[in-house]
Parts: sequence; structure tokens; C-alpha cells
Amino acid sequence: MNGKMAGISLSVNLCNIRLSNPTVLASGILGTTRALLKRVADNGAGAVTIKSVSKEQREGHKNPTVITYEAGMLNAVGYSNPGVDAARSEFYNLEDIGAPVIASIIGTCTDDFVEVAEGLSESGFSAIEIPLSCPHTPGFGLLSGQGTPEATYEIISAVRRKTNLPIFVKISPNVPEITTIAKAAEDAGASAITAVNSMGPGMIINIESKKPVLGFKVGGVTGDALRPIAVRCVYDIYKAIKIPVIGVGGISTGRHAIEMIMAGAAAIGIGTGVYTRGIDVFSKVCAEMKQWLMENGYNNINDIVGIAHD
Repeated sequence: MNGKMAGISLSVNLCNIRLSNPTVLASGILGTTRALLKRVADNGAGAVTIKSVSKEQREGHKNPTVITYEAGMLNAVGYSNPGVDAARSEFYNLEDIGAPVIASIIGTCTDDFVEVAEGLSESGFSAIEIPLSCPHTPGFGLLSGQGTPEATYEIISAVRRKTNLPIFVKISPNVPEITTIAKAAEDAGASAITAVNSMGPGMIINIESKKPVLGFKVGGVTGDALRPIAVRCVYDIYKAIKIPVIGVGGISTGRHAIEMIMAGAAAIGIGTGVYTRGIDVFSKVCAEMKQWLMENGYNNINDIVGIAHD
């Protein structure tokens, strides 16, 4: 790294959590064990998110659960996880990970979210992420279908009463008025908005077998196909709320990350990019961001947050 690039700062302050850079391992990708989280952090992630945890153990959907195609990925894992008690045992001494660790929690009703949040409250997580939508696991997320501002407010306010940790609310790109959901989350005490979850559901059919490829038949769409939608959602949400936005959806290069940050993201999540570019995608994206900043006369990543709105 030359001297000019060494002087460029990617450090961000996200809800009083210091990240060495704005890249975050998205939930559902490699976040199943402490060892994997540490490996991701060692490969340059600014923060890491565990795979979503529910109150009880879940087996998830039958294989195949993930398929790639020319525009990205389709997945229907079904929130497979060992449950909150096992998660509490697995995720300990989180300071050893080398990056802030975010707990992703799921439920089918308000009480579920509260119980899981309380169950993980002493584990040393830096924040809690609450995905309030899922295109491939009916019953999980918001209280009614794709969700309402009222349901969002109910869940987030209930969790806020039980924890002092920052709460990141992950919302769906499928809702027609995404800014109203984001504003309801902010009013309920959310610390940041994660935008967005996968879109869909979508389906891919194997024309030889004449059947849908995924075991659950339908799944959430991620990767390149999602990115323009995610950028637009972040752009709209940034204008509507005062809390930070974490941009997620199809980011696998430094240019993708810069685009999302210009739309208003204070940090960016990477999920499918781990599959397309390898576990070191985080360090690759950071190097590419620094290169772009240097070539365009910027010394600090924070200087371009929301700049597309100017």
C-alpha cells in the first residue's frame, strides 16, 4: 500500500460502535460459530453478524437451500439454528473475535423477540439486529404478512424496553412504503436501519426434472439482482430518518460499496459477495474503496456518506 492510501481512513462510528472499516458480515453467511466469526474478522470485516437465532432450535428447510444463477443467488435456508440457549454457549469471549459482533434475533411474535434478546443480553454482543421480514419462512418477522408500521413499532419498542444495546432493524424491500416502516422503527427506539433483506420470493425451475430447484420451492433473491433495489431503498430511507442506515444487497466490490455509501449508508453489509469473491472479500472491498477515495481526492470514507443527495 502506498503512502497516500495509507493515509485514507475507512474507520466509522456506527451507533457509538467503532468499526475499523464499514464492511459488515451480513447475517446468515458463515456466522454460525465463534471460529468462523474470527476467521471473517481476520479477513478484514469491520463487524460480523451471527446467523439468526430463534427461541427454540430450528432445522430449517430441506436441501437444496441455496442456488446461484446468472443474476445472483436464491436461498431458502429457513432460519436453521440451534436456539438461544445453544447460541449463548457458543458465543462467548466475543472480544477475542477482533471485530464488533452483532446478534441477529428472530421470532414469530413480539414475546419471542424479547425472550431471545434477553437470552443473549449477557453474551457481550455489540448490537442486536432484528430482521422483520423473510420471503421464504412464513410466520417469521412482522406480525402481519409483509408488515405494518404498527407491528414494527410494537416489536421494536418491546425489545427496546429490555435492552440498552443498539438495535438494528432489518427491513424488507418488498413493502410499498419502506420509509414508513423505517420511521416506525426509529420512533420505537431503533438505533439504525439495515436495508435490505432479500427480496421475493423467487423461483428457479429445473426444466429437466420439471421441478423447482429449492427444497422449499421459493427463496429470497440476493446478489446483483438485488443491488439496484437496495440502493434505492437506502437512498429513500436516508432522507426519511435521522438514525444511520446499513446498506445491504449485492455488494461485492469497492465500487458497489461506494455507491451504497453515497446513497446514504453509514456501513455496508456483505453476504452473497463472500460466495462470489471468497472470504477475503472484505479486505478486497476495503482496498478497492481506498483506491477509489485516493483517486477521487477523498481522505475519509465518512465524507461521501449521502453525497448523492447533494
